Amino acid sequence: MATQLMHEGDQFSVPSLPALIDKRLNWQGWLSGLLSLAFVCTIIWKIRDFGFAQSLKTLPTSLTFWLAFAGYYLALPSSEWLIFRRLWKIPFAGFVALLRKMVSNEVLLGYSGEVYFYTWARARAQLTTAPFGAIKDVSILSALAGNLITLLMMVLAWPLVGTVAPQFHAKAVLLSAAAMLGVSMLVLLFRSRVFSLPNVQLRGIFAIHIARLVVTTILSGVMWHAALPDVSLAWLILLATLQLLVTRLPFVPNKELVFASLAIFLIGNDGTVATLIAVIASCILATHLLLGAILTCGELVKVAKG
Repeated sequence: MATQLMHEGDQFSVPSLPALIDKRLNWQGWLSGLLSLAFVCTIIWKIRDFGFAQSLKTLPTSLTFWLAFAGYYLALPSSEWLIFRRLWKIPFAGFVALLRKMVSNEVLLGYSGEVYFYTWARARAQLTTAPFGAIKDVSILSALAGNLITLLMMVLAWPLVGTVAPQFHAKAVLLSAAAMLGVSMLVLLFRSRVFSLPNVQLRGIFAIHIARLVVTTILSGVMWHAALPDVSLAWLILLATLQLLVTRLPFVPNKELVFASLAIFLIGNDGTVATLIAVIASCILATHLLLGAILTCGELVKVAKG
């Protein structure tokens, strides 16, 4: 029996299980390599159609914008690294893997990043516990936290819809809210069958997700305000709510571009707000492509060597 990853007194201890790696097969390495190869092909295809020159002309110059952008971009992998650090004591290399996980989900296909991170976790000799249950629980709790924050933002934004953006369709918003509530209630109803981790760990993970969503919502507002200080608070609330709604879509890559397209459709192409949303979406996609290319090349080199 493998040794435990953490002492019994720690809050996020996980019971140990037999080692999961069969070095004779090393299927984890092959799967990681195939995912990396597919990722490289996707990056090359997207770079081919990306208008870097046009986007550079409209980039904001505010330092506040770029500091908020960096915090917004790194919030998800940072929060997940904190979670898995407490679960498994993963090293800093785990942050790089989680960064790659996020980029895979956004560039390649939704939840492909979870597959990559699962193979990464199983390939680490020090992670002798079964990673699937923890990764599943973290992803489900992230979705539940996102639903909760989105519903709260929808309540906050609802009085503003009629005056600021009458083109928003109330029926579609109500259907979205009902769907999120329904899914969340089902998960909570069958939580004993859905979740693998103890309740104390689930509460800690949920709290980290909530904190991350609050921070990213605030940072997105800071970005918009820094680039366009004349935009009203009402618009910032509506845009933050719409962005949270889009992030709830499963199996959809490039959520920022979907958000930009939907926002421009609702606002119109002539406004400065629509231009800013398109620029931010382009910045995020460009960062995904750059980091994805760097991280994936490193992965392929490791697979080739070993």
